[in-house]
Amino acid sequence: MQQIEHLGIAVKDLQASIPLFEQLLNTPCYKTEEVASEGVNTAFFKIGESKIELLEGITENSPIKKFIDKKGEGIHHIAFEVENIEAEMKRLSALGFEILNATPKSGADNKLVCFLHPKSTNGVLVELCQEKR
Repeated sequence: MQQIEHLGIAVKDLQASIPLFEQLLNTPCYKTEEVASEGVNTAFFKIGESKIELLEGITENSPIKKFIDKKGEGIHHIAFEVENIEAEMKRLSALGFEILNATPKSGADNKLVCFLHPKSTNGVLVELCQEKR
């Protein structure tokens, strides 16, 4: 793993949350994006070498909507940048970590992503992400 790529924060209302985080972080939102396959709208903020990603569920079946319904708004996941996502998935699987998707999928911000089940990571949803080439 190379570095923390971003922290994902689940929010109920992205349009209300963007100005709040712009004030809190003292930096503008540099990008918003819909990830239809996951049923989310996202907003990104750059903080040093890392990012903050706000996630708003836009469908009833969205994992973010379900998360908020169960736990409320807050930190949803931590994402680590990797050089080779498929190799990292194999390495972690061999060590006993539960990978939630069999192959990397397209995520926000030009990334390939996969998630590790929180049961295998002390309750933390972990995302691996690799820049699409």
